[in-house]
Amino acid sequence: MRRDEPETARDETVTPAPALALGAAPDPVDARLGSRLAELRAEHGWSLGELAERSGVSKSTLSRAERAETSPTAALLNRLCNVYGRTMSQLLSEVEAAPAPVLRAAEQQVWEDRAAGFVRRSVSPPHGGLRGELVEGRLAAGADIAYDRPPVPGLEQHLWVLDGSLAVTAQEVEHLLDTGDCLRLRVWGPTRFRCAGPGETRYVLAVVRP
Repeated sequence: MRRDEPETARDETVTPAPALALGAAPDPVDARLGSRLAELRAEHGWSLGELAERSGVSKSTLSRAERAETSPTAALLNRLCNVYGRTMSQLLSEVEAAPAPVLRAAEQQVWEDRAAGFVRRSVSPPHGGLRGELVEGRLAAGADIAYDRPPVPGLEQHLWVLDGSLAVTAQEVEHLLDTGDCLRLRVWGPTRFRCAGPGETRYVLAVVRP
C-alpha cells in the first residue's frame, strides 16, 4: 500500500470472510487465532496501519480477524505468515487448545543427569505460547555443572534457593546463595552452578524467554 492511499484501501485479492452474525459467539479456534495474531503484532510493535502496509490487507479486515469477528481465510493467513516469518503449520500449532492449567506432581517431567548429580523437574504445565516457566533443580553434594552458552541469548532467570547453598557464576562473577536467597540475572554467556554446601542443594528456577 502506498502511504498516500486511504487507510481503508486493501488488496482485493484477499477476500475477507463474512462477519459473525450479531450476538454470535466466535469459534474457539478463531478466538485463539485472533488473540495470537494480536500478540504477534504487539511483539513487533506495529500498528494496524503498519501491518496493513506490510501485508496488503485492510486495517478493518485485520482488526476483525484479531477480534475474532470474522474467520480468517487461508489467503489472509498466508499473507500474515509471510509478514511474521512463519509457516501456516507453525502459526496454527501456536493456537492449539491450551493444555490443562494444572500439572500434578506425579505428572511433572523429571530428567536426571546421573553423572553430574543433577535432577531437573519441570514444574509448570507445558504451553508453547507462554514465555515463563518454573523448574526445580537438585544438585548433589559436590555437583558442579557448567554451561558454555544459554539456550536463548538474553534469557531471564530468577534463582531461589530452597535448601542448602549454591554458587552461581555468570559474567565471570560468582554469587554465593544460601537458603532463602534469590538471584536475578540475564544470561548472555557461560554460567556455572555449583553445590557449595556439604549436603544437597534444592532450588527453584524461574525462566522467562525474551
